[in-house]
Amino acid sequence: MKRLVLPLILAGISGYSSAEELTIDRIFSDPALSGASPRALQYSPDGSRVTFLQGRKEDYNRYDLWEYSIKDGETRMLVNSDRLHKGEENLSDEEKARRERQRIFGSGIMEYSWSKDGKSLLFPLAGDVFYYDVANAKPKRLTETEAFETDVRVSPKGHFVSFIRDQNIFVVDLKTGQERQLTTDGGAKDGAIKNGMAEFVAQEEMGRMTGYWWSPDEKQIAYLQVDESPVDEVTRSEIYADRIDMIQQRYPAAGRPNVKIKLGVLDLASGKTRWLDLGKNEDIYIPRVKWARDELLSYQWQDRSQQTLELRFVDTATGKTRTALTERSDTWVNLHNDLRFLKDSDRFIWASEKDGFKHLYLYDFAGKQLAQLTAGDWAIDELEAVNEKAGKVYFSGRKDTPLERHLYVAGLDGKSGIDKISSRAGMHSIEFADDASGYIDTYSNPTTPAQVSLHGTDGKRVTWLEENKVEKGHPLYPYMSDWIAPEFGTIKAPEGHTLYYRMYKPADFDPKKTYPVMVFLYGGPHAQLVTNGWDRPFNQYMAQQGYVVFTVDNRGSANRGKKFEDPIFKKMGSVEVDDQVTGVKFLRTLPFVDPERIGVYGHSYGGYMALMTMFKAGDYFKAGISGAPVTDWGLYDTHYTERYMGNPNQVPKAYEASSVFPYAKDLKGPLLIYHGMADDNVLFSNTTRLIKQLQDNGQQFELMTYPGKKHSLRGKETRKHWHQMMKDFFDRNL
Repeated sequence: MKRLVLPLILAGISGYSSAEELTIDRIFSDPALSGASPRALQYSPDGSRVTFLQGRKEDYNRYDLWEYSIKDGETRMLVNSDRLHKGEENLSDEEKARRERQRIFGSGIMEYSWSKDGKSLLFPLAGDVFYYDVANAKPKRLTETEAFETDVRVSPKGHFVSFIRDQNIFVVDLKTGQERQLTTDGGAKDGAIKNGMAEFVAQEEMGRMTGYWWSPDEKQIAYLQVDESPVDEVTRSEIYADRIDMIQQRYPAAGRPNVKIKLGVLDLASGKTRWLDLGKNEDIYIPRVKWARDELLSYQWQDRSQQTLELRFVDTATGKTRTALTERSDTWVNLHNDLRFLKDSDRFIWASEKDGFKHLYLYDFAGKQLAQLTAGDWAIDELEAVNEKAGKVYFSGRKDTPLERHLYVAGLDGKSGIDKISSRAGMHSIEFADDASGYIDTYSNPTTPAQVSLHGTDGKRVTWLEENKVEKGHPLYPYMSDWIAPEFGTIKAPEGHTLYYRMYKPADFDPKKTYPVMVFLYGGPHAQLVTNGWDRPFNQYMAQQGYVVFTVDNRGSANRGKKFEDPIFKKMGSVEVDDQVTGVKFLRTLPFVDPERIGVYGHSYGGYMALMTMFKAGDYFKAGISGAPVTDWGLYDTHYTERYMGNPNQVPKAYEASSVFPYAKDLKGPLLIYHGMADDNVLFSNTTRLIKQLQDNGQQFELMTYPGKKHSLRGKETRKHWHQMMKDFFDRNL
């Protein structure tokens, strides 16, 4: 075992005045403990300002549109959402689902987009579309209908506004104000046909929230047409406090049929669509679409097994298609958003994990690799910007440590070295200007909630956009003298790999005493909990209540490279449990840990992991809390589940081994299960099946259900109840 000493901003914590007691009620009340939290930060295309959405002090879930003017250094509100709409926002079912997929919650202005010329902004509000002209500083309502408009955007040259209404694509000519419907068959087949929209698995699992793309010259729109009719229609109950809604939902469970998908290019002048030839295999995914040039469209083609991914180019004038490059894997190919077409030549940048770690490569349009831009036993996070004139590529990554995200720069020729730009130890989230002239940095560490600053490309801070300094008047300030900084370290697993952990020692720690432990985990793919960044205040609260709070990122989790992810292939719920047990064995070596009082808690995949650790490793975990768990991967969706587990029709034994049910009989300690009763992601049936199994086994357990709540269990009072329940459960049993 190795302790890591990460440089944290701890100076002065002991100098704070006597702290107020941190409570669950305070954690989930206004104003947020983490202070001001601007989101959706964007540079304006002309680089003159930075815009963002800001929650209000009196209601941090009500958002308005703000700007910071780079010229005069002032921050001001651009649009007060109350002036455009007050009262309850009756969202459509489609919009509710879309926001759940985006993991955004609140009211007011929830998203916006700039026109390419930087002269206007566009945003939806309460189901209608608003256009904001920067010159006259006035928002204009473009639609006022009973129907709900979603996926609103300004066309590349700023002449049109487009949106989806009633499963069809519409445009508004901004000069004439004339509205035009571009597709007409949306809603056909009893609502199964959707034009320009992302299907369920695209939103939830591919990170693609749209289904249409403007060409740069505004003459064409590429769009996907989704036919959901092959997908099983399940009747799902959404149980509320005062009613039960029976929802007919097309849910593509693992091994079952997916949607049929078509990719077309619509010519605005004629209104006609040319449908592209995607090949004979119709059981496919189209995870990404992007224009390379005015008449050159790219799309990514993925087979159902997700072991093959092709980047294809289409000449939209002729419809001729060619494959530029192909990624293959014996396990799966991860998707990314790191395709960047260079403007000065027929070249593009592409990310690949073909050497076991995600790195950047330069290709020409024929698919020839020209250079490898990054390399090593570490992974990049994201391609952030390209300065073609200077020959520089900017990216975020984990070159120095997997626990921190930093900004780096490399040469576009692949020959120059890699330099780190960000300097402060911790987590940096980057948003570059379109011309790569500067960037926005959202930074945090375990004792510093998110700070937002503006930087030049050399890393020097130009100004604070939101310093969010924890001083008198900041919501966190009264609690800082008792704030516990975590320790980080590594554990060498028996199989030879290294595991990173984070540990909070209890308040008033006495090394001669022994303490209970709450192991907080997630454990699933594309997630990482152990970082040198701002953490969930509930973990801090439990440490202040006298618990050791411990987290280890097992194999399968993110930002350690594809080699670290691959061991879970067709083995979910096995190697992850082994690594969590390794973590507990390490805890048992610590003299201040009571080995008979170690509990486990997780939500979603973490809920699944809490069950598997309680069922398969009950000698190590004495009590467990499982939130919104997957209990049988046959109940979860195609794209996520088959990526890691294969098709259940082909590997049924792998699915049986990954289900919680064969192991439920071995439950030894107290178990609490909770689930939202309107969950449309991890369906409530996952929990009801487990309830029945445990009852049939004659096993006692505790259960809490939340009427009307979906997977994220939103709502302040709900979250207060949920977390108080968990604290009480661990107090009783540990």
